[in-house]
Amino acid sequence: MRRPSGVREPAEPHSAKQQERYARMLRAAGRLGAQHGLERMQMHDVAREAGVAIATLYRYFPSKTHLFAALMHDRVRRLDAESPSPPPDLSPVEAVVQLLVKAGGQLFEQPRLALAMMQSNNAASVGDAPGVRQTDEIVRDLVLRTASVTDPTDRELQAVRILELAWYGLLTTVLYERSSAADAQEGVRLACSLLLGPVIGDRRT
Repeated sequence: MRRPSGVREPAEPHSAKQQERYARMLRAAGRLGAQHGLERMQMHDVAREAGVAIATLYRYFPSKTHLFAALMHDRVRRLDAESPSPPPDLSPVEAVVQLLVKAGGQLFEQPRLALAMMQSNNAASVGDAPGVRQTDEIVRDLVLRTASVTDPTDRELQAVRILELAWYGLLTTVLYERSSAADAQEGVRLACSLLLGPVIGDRRT
């Protein structure tokens, strides 16, 4: 997505006060996005809900795409922080299946918000929203950690990248009401088996 002429680079919060304000804006976007989705949510409503001036909101998030991409980045960071080491009694493939099914289930709890975040993450370019690349890298590293792979080969990295794309695609079909959550879960299991099984197998490090 090309940045419109005159739109400044998104600001980064540095001080404790800026970070608290930034978090309030993300929380407001989460609440309103869950109600209205990407198209119907208004930036003025987010600013009002967060208790900030509209100029402050646009300083950090020049568009709704930036805002929801940043919110997805925040959610993925939290998923990463809250995901413990995989149980030793699970195979690497099964551990990844459980991780992705759980994460998908959390997204399905707020489908309008989930779709807004995924649409924005897909639409924003790395140049416009640097967090997009970071979000994908966090997911990649979390999958590898869950599979107990600490020194991945190029082939393992490629397999995880393809799995990540397949997972996003399966989530999207549910959010667009083209398939069920149960179908997506089975798709995740099959994708993990086909993509990770031959490459990672029972590898433990």
